[in-house]
Amino acid sequence: MTVDMRQLVYSMENSIKLQQRARAERRAEEAERAKREFMEKLMRTANSQAELDGMASKVKGTKDAVQRDQLIGLMMAGF
Repeated sequence: MTVDMRQLVYSMENSIKLQQRARAERRAEEAERAKREFMEKLMRTANSQAELDGMASKVKGTKDAVQRDQLIGLMMAGF
């Protein structure tokens, strides 16, 4: 009888350990998934920022070109 009880206790301990390990693995997988999602959002944000910077640079370049053309036009009008 004592051997049967010991086996039952060992079996229960092993079951609990397996459940704890499974929970830990699930938590680790969820953390990894959350990390991947965060990194993807971060990359999208960085890409959007780079795109916005490029657009701003283009607008500034166009504005500078217009000012340059106006200045040249004014200079030529004086001659």
